[in-house]
Amino acid sequence: MANPLTAFITIVNNYQMAIQHITHGNNRANNMGEGLESFIKDAFANTFDETNEQMKLETFSRVYAYSGNKNNPPDLILQNSDAIEIKKLESHNTAIALNSSYPKAKLFANSTMITTACRACETWVEKDMLYAIGNVPKNTHQLKSLWLVYGDCFCADKEVYERIQQTISSGITSIPNVEFTQTNELGKIKKVDPLGITDLRIRGMWHIENPTKIFNYLYRYDETASFQLICLMRKEKYESLPLADRNAIENLNNLHVSLSDVRIKNPNNPVQLMDGKLIVFKI
Repeated sequence: MANPLTAFITIVNNYQMAIQHITHGNNRANNMGEGLESFIKDAFANTFDETNEQMKLETFSRVYAYSGNKNNPPDLILQNSDAIEIKKLESHNTAIALNSSYPKAKLFANSTMITTACRACETWVEKDMLYAIGNVPKNTHQLKSLWLVYGDCFCADKEVYERIQQTISSGITSIPNVEFTQTNELGKIKKVDPLGITDLRIRGMWHIENPTKIFNYLYRYDETASFQLICLMRKEKYESLPLADRNAIENLNNLHVSLSDVRIKNPNNPVQLMDGKLIVFKI
């Protein structure tokens, strides 16, 4: 079963990190993001060496339950397993733009932000959310660093973010003499002016700090490394993964790989510490 441990080993075995160059379309950021998404797909499906497109598609259909779009989370869902959100950055320490989707410790099937296809891809209620955050510096096709970090290591419970959204929406509805329309964003006010010809769209633009900053008490980014892969999860998540995959990581004969027990700040109460596992490949 594909999981972050199998993907970690696949990446270690294919660490020459030339991100696929996507040339179609005019949005460079999106194009390079698609290149990173292709890389992540190959990492979890172990298809870096597969040149037959039909065979690769067959493998993807066995590994993934869902592949999404740019506007709705998540980007991928592993069969009967985690959801994956992929974020491409041009710097290793810039904040991550989440746009209208707030940070997620878990993905819920009743979320209004997901598509019908995502909700119906298999029978599920909630999924662990794994963030794959890659640094591809500007004007290069080189993946310099990649974080595989679970949302419950740094994202608070959904009520924390939804409270802000609901408070803003409630304030908007209290404005007199305007027509308020409920949307998947914060809202839309119609007929703002006396002629009723002007609308105001209110959209949330969520950002969250880069894991390099969030977890600098656990791992220091190495400016001299050609590539670094950092995987972080709670201890109970690590222990829930297949024993064979844990043994493979723990017995990996590679001097550039380290596995550590760490203590992570609880996103809902930072004075409490949670047991975690940190796996690093650096070269």
